[in-house]
Amino acid sequence: MASILISGGAGFIGANLALKLIDLGHKVTILDSFSPQIHGDIKEDSPLFLSIKDKVELIHGDVRNRTDWQKGIANNSVIVHLAAETGTGQSMYQIEKYIDVNCLGTSIMLDILANDNHQVKKVVVASSRAIYGEGKYQCDIHGEIYPEERSDKQLSEGHFEMICAQCEQPLHLVATDENSKIHPTSIYGITKNNQEQMTLVACKSLGISAVALRYQNVYGPGQSLSNPYTGILSIFSTRILNNNAINIFEDGQESRDFVYIDDVVDATILAIECENMMSDSFNVGSGVSTTVQTVAESLKSMYESDVNLHVSANYRLGDIRNNKADISKIHRVLGFSPKVSFESGLREFVKWVKSQEIEQDHFDQSINEMKDKGLMK
Repeated sequence: MASILISGGAGFIGANLALKLIDLGHKVTILDSFSPQIHGDIKEDSPLFLSIKDKVELIHGDVRNRTDWQKGIANNSVIVHLAAETGTGQSMYQIEKYIDVNCLGTSIMLDILANDNHQVKKVVVASSRAIYGEGKYQCDIHGEIYPEERSDKQLSEGHFEMICAQCEQPLHLVATDENSKIHPTSIYGITKNNQEQMTLVACKSLGISAVALRYQNVYGPGQSLSNPYTGILSIFSTRILNNNAINIFEDGQESRDFVYIDDVVDATILAIECENMMSDSFNVGSGVSTTVQTVAESLKSMYESDVNLHVSANYRLGDIRNNKADISKIHRVLGFSPKVSFESGLREFVKWVKSQEIEQDHFDQSINEMKDKGLMK
């Protein structure tokens, strides 16, 4: 059994991963800053904190602090680096913070691995589907296409679908594989690509096994219901439970690949326990694309709510239109297959949400921030 450090281990993915690793007999240390955006102002009231506090060695620290990293790395043979700022829209105006936490924090970890004595033999780093930008499409005339982000002019005229830049014909979404073009459309996506590349390059030079997991849209019981910057299921749920209307951006047909937390944990453990891998990257998703309107309608039905669903044609600059992951590589190499369908996972999520206190809805505040910065139209 391994001794494992999880940075950001008190977060949604980290806490669930920690509990599963402990059940499997591993020893877990967690390094976490307990960001109020995720845990609230008092970490002792956070359900995620309460789920792990007596089961792990806990370091309340910051990945931008070398000493905190050194404490966490000591006596551990595996690092799962999850700690990051994660709001795509927020990253476009909190640029210094996102680069500071995501890039500087990762660089300090790697500098320690390069220069200090340690026992680390593997690093698993959380990458993101955001590194692909819009992802892969097919044009009937020009074949495989990786379109650039949509223009303000195009979106303002209500033309939301992707079109071929050469023939202006509609593009068809296909699954994005790991060899697809890397062209992120947000600061967040840039920082995740930076984290992935730094980790793979540095660890390879040090003889440390490294795996980057490109998580898609992770959801499930335990995710923050108070964070208005990320997690569409949580945002919509909090709106519904506060009897607030849901503003569905664009035409509601934009889509995402939603992957259930238990499947994400299983994929991450496969990456940790695989012994014959030196350096590689994998998509972690469901391989299924679900529209935002479907999400909103499903949640409204499951909560038995009568809130208004308003398809507004509002849009956020830098948002992608669609997402669907090709997960054939992780199945072939690590043996991963998602087990939880979106419908089943959504029912478990809603069941859990109903057992929680209703959080205050801060979504309008987050939208006003983006409008003030000219990012929301």
